[in-house]
Formats: sequence, C-alpha cells, structure tokens
Amino acid sequence: MKTLITEFISLDGVVQAPGGAQEDTDGGFAHGGWFLKYFDPEVIGGTFDNLAKQSDALLQGHRTYQTSAAAWPSRSGDPFSDWINKVQKYVVSNTLSDKDITWHPTTIIRGDDFLQKVSDLRAQPGGYIYVYGSAAMVRSLLAADLVDELLLTIAPVTLGGGKTIFPANGKAMSFELMSTAKASSGALVCRYVRAR
Repeated sequence: MKTLITEFISLDGVVQAPGGAQEDTDGGFAHGGWFLKYFDPEVIGGTFDNLAKQSDALLQGHRTYQTSAAAWPSRSGDPFSDWINKVQKYVVSNTLSDKDITWHPTTIIRGDDFLQKVSDLRAQPGGYIYVYGSAAMVRSLLAADLVDELLLTIAPVTLGGGKTIFPANGKAMSFELMSTAKASSGALVCRYVRAR
C-alpha cells in the first residue's frame, strides 16, 4: 500500500480548518471555512472520487476523525460518500476508546504504535492509505519518510498563519510532479510522488 496525503492548502502553506468556521480555531485561527469558495466539484471532486476508488484504508488523527465521523455517516449516493463510509478507517488517538467509535469499520491506533502501524500497512498489498486533514499526524509521516504521494489542492489565497503539514526539521525531501489540473475557481490540484 502507499500513503497518499490529500490537503487543501493556501499559498502560504496553511491547511487549518478549510471546511468550517469553528472546525479548528487553535492559535486564534479566524479563517475557518476558507476553502469552501474554491471547491470545484468537477475537477477537485472528480480527482478525490478517482483516488478514493484506489484507496483501501483511511487514516486520520483524532480531531479530523471526530469531525468526519459527525459528518459523513449521514451522507450517501455519491462515490466519495459511499467509499468513505465503507472503507477500513484508522484513527490515531491515545484518548478514544472502542465505545467512542460509532463510524465503522474503525480501528484505533495508539500514538506510540502509529509509525510502526503505518509501516506495516505500507508493507501489505493494496491501494492507497488515504489521509486528509490531520496536520500533526502528516508532519510526523513526512518526518519519518512514510509519505508516498502528496495531492495538494492549492487555493489562490494567503492566510497569514495557521497549521502546516510540513515538518521544520531541516531535512530536504524531493517529490516529482505527476499532474496538475486547474479548477474553475482558480485552485490548482497538484499531484506529487516521492522521489527516493
């Protein structure tokens, strides 16, 4: 399997709270929902639908998982909703218990086991391990060189600060640009593969 990171990202590298005003206000972030006006169902939605068809697992951090678990189970009838509600989900959390899990199938991964579990999943046959949101988790995956592909949907906006997925560890990592697509909103969907 391969780890695929999908993120809505601003020109200045912010991934925080793209979908809702109160989704994540950490650090006083006041631009929640900033990406909504840039979403293009044909180009962006179509790309995500296509990649979901190739994905056999969903990996999320605690907060992203809880937000998703509150939103997706009530949706159906489109390729992405149908996929996300059926796919095997993994949530990285030291505080959730099995009784907290209402969105099935879901397996809890404890923080100390996280990188090893992702390594184990990558050694198994299958498609993508699909990741979105979960900035702290993605930083850890990048720092450990466990990311195979990045799908960055870059919006033509700067946000002046917020969460990023990129570790500040001084380590250079090369990626090869595989494709780009321009959405009607001006956002660019850029797909990169790790060059090892």
